[in-house]
Amino acid sequence: MEEIVTFLNDIIWSNALIVLCLGAGLYFSLRTRFLQVRHFREMFRLLFDGESSESGVSSFQALSMSLAGRVGTGNIAGVATAIAFGGPGALFWMWTVAFFGASTAFIEATLAQIYKEENKGLLRGGPSFYIERGLGVKWFATAFAIVAVVAMGILLPGVQANSVAEGIQNAFQLDSWITGISLAVIFAAIVFGGVKRIAKFTELIVPFMAAGYIIAAIIIIAVDIDQLPGIISLIFKSAFNQEAGFGAVFGLAVQWGVKRGIYSNEAGQGSAPHIAAAANVSHPTKQGLVQAFSVYIDTLLVCTATGFMILITGTYNVQNPAFGSKGESEFLYTGLASVSPGAGYTQSAMDTVFPGYGSYFVAIALFFFAFTTILAYYYIAETNVSYLTRKLKSPFYNHLLRAVMILVIIYGSVNTAKLAWDIGDLGVGLMAWFNIIAILILQKPALAALKDYEKQRKAGKNPIFNPKDIGVDNAPLWEELYENRKL
Repeated sequence: MEEIVTFLNDIIWSNALIVLCLGAGLYFSLRTRFLQVRHFREMFRLLFDGESSESGVSSFQALSMSLAGRVGTGNIAGVATAIAFGGPGALFWMWTVAFFGASTAFIEATLAQIYKEENKGLLRGGPSFYIERGLGVKWFATAFAIVAVVAMGILLPGVQANSVAEGIQNAFQLDSWITGISLAVIFAAIVFGGVKRIAKFTELIVPFMAAGYIIAAIIIIAVDIDQLPGIISLIFKSAFNQEAGFGAVFGLAVQWGVKRGIYSNEAGQGSAPHIAAAANVSHPTKQGLVQAFSVYIDTLLVCTATGFMILITGTYNVQNPAFGSKGESEFLYTGLASVSPGAGYTQSAMDTVFPGYGSYFVAIALFFFAFTTILAYYYIAETNVSYLTRKLKSPFYNHLLRAVMILVIIYGSVNTAKLAWDIGDLGVGLMAWFNIIAILILQKPALAALKDYEKQRKAGKNPIFNPKDIGVDNAPLWEELYENRKL
């Protein structure tokens, strides 16, 4: 079974997916005339636009929920691993993915808004919805929904829970069973309150956790600020094979930087659009721009904070890809030989400035990062369960999903398997393939919505969306909202 899953992962997560993600980002950047630069100020302004309603959430709440999914253990352990196997230059390629990925995030979020529905009193949307309504391919939409439910609802939450339990145990010596049960209780208390409670929780926690982490990073960087210009130079030189010490990992810098960048900011994976669709806005483009901005927050702020902390304190190793050959050493660079690649690098960086407390801080950060990611996983899984069962009035399947995820959290806290993580990767990879192909085919409505928004803004209006103005005739919710002036 492990051999089969590994074989499939090697195909799905091959260089073809990397090229597809980067290529799509570049293509959408050109088609939107680099909206991620042109509309940067507008993105920030729209963060606080829109209000929550009985069926939807505000733009900021939707942003917080999507950041809950984007900002996870990958921002701590993932960046460290990218540097370990790709050298400091991997950080540059993570930035590159974020820059181009912002346009991809805009396209998928805008499509999710255009083709959203009101189901059982809640706004729902995402790839399954826009694949069915926009492309008219029901089996394709159903396949995506099934993959998303399995990956987000069953396989991945246990791995995140295990990261929390391991970090808490290392820092505070608390038994994993206690952590697992506590996590499950808090999770149940939030998700049984519905999407509104998830939105309110993430609205409070996500900005706090991200800001706290970035402030700690700034303090660490400030202590050795004289080294910062050299670190930035090192990143750019090693990214383009101009640094002799890291020449052996140049190809790996691109590979690991792009992979970790894609995994971290999720642009194109099809997960964030589910949350974007829940926003209560007057025009789909508004939430598309907000979601594009969330990619910047994830990678250009949080991931960069981790990378700078690790590099400026020298608490990292770079693995030698030729290790094992005659005369080759294990490391190209040895900054902290006793620590294996991962969150340990970040903990060691924190400990250089906050002796004895750095590890505690990272463990707490891991708790918030991973737990909010689990909440985002639940919402994405629930949205796809809603899609698959939207003709049924019974809430049984939502309750079943909650029960399964509670058990997965407890089990994952004490015993996670590599196979489960690999199968989870398989599901996420399939989601990315399905979604990117879909948005490349279905890009026209999103691009038309952007032009419509820009036209109305230029005329001094607060943009209001009428799907017929851009030639979309399969968005009944927006037609009803426009006709009844409910916006």
